[in-house]
Amino acid sequence: MTLQQLKYIVKISECGSITEAARQLYIAQPSLSAAVKELETELHIEIFRRTPRGISLSPEGTEFLSYARQILDQSLLLEERYKHKKPAKQLCRISTQHYAFAVNAFVNLISSLETDEYEFTLRETRTYEIIEDVANFQSEVGILYLSSFNEKVIGNLLKEKSLTFTPLFEAEPHVFLSSTHPLAGRELLALADLEEYPCLVFEQGTYNSFYFSEEILSTEPHKKRIHVSDRATLFNLLIGLNGYTICTGVLNRNLNGDNIVSVRLQTDERMLVGYIANSKVPLAACGREYLAELKRLIAADGFKVLS
Repeated sequence: MTLQQLKYIVKISECGSITEAARQLYIAQPSLSAAVKELETELHIEIFRRTPRGISLSPEGTEFLSYARQILDQSLLLEERYKHKKPAKQLCRISTQHYAFAVNAFVNLISSLETDEYEFTLRETRTYEIIEDVANFQSEVGILYLSSFNEKVIGNLLKEKSLTFTPLFEAEPHVFLSSTHPLAGRELLALADLEEYPCLVFEQGTYNSFYFSEEILSTEPHKKRIHVSDRATLFNLLIGLNGYTICTGVLNRNLNGDNIVSVRLQTDERMLVGYIANSKVPLAACGREYLAELKRLIAADGFKVLS
């Protein structure tokens, strides 16, 4: 087993494809496949499962990857210490539901860096994909919420994939509206008040289950419902169609401007927003710094930080 083979495994897991990994590594695909097969034979394990639809980490491969990352990190530290190499690029990968505060923390983290090189990834994506990203080490941290409705299903999925959920804050559900919406001046809204307006929700793709919905009270009926895939489109439709969406109520005006307002929704339900991480790998320094900035922003918005 060599460090080069470990680097191959990490790159393939990041790309999700041997073909793409070979392209990024500037080696022939057969050579990369042979190196992986040689390692699997040496260790008597199957690291990747091959199917007609591509490859995925096996349970043994997931565990192996966690050790491989640790070894490569330690190798870099040794080189920096004894070969007087400049520090490696800072890396940070975050997956999140569509929360402005998660983006704002990401912006602040990058702005505070004192380094010439970094490679960060921020994915605003679907709930199930956030879980998959963290389970497969595509992201260090995933941001999502639990409620009395979804906590059992999502909790079981997290346990199955060796992920931990750490609460950040509890939020009362709010409604986001255009500042020119007829209901924008209200202090409290009931779902009945919103019946005639389009409800905007983030589509969840293949896993379009109520349990994976980003919007709490997802099983409530709506006369008009529009599915969108990104936050900018959702906000444009809020303004253009007098639509609404249900969310945490945390509104960042630096990112969202003054065109969107937040009004509390009349309900006993609560949203427990937190982060998921892989229990097999400790968070890297940049991941910890991101969470520290996230907690600072949450506290600045008047929420009690739970961890």
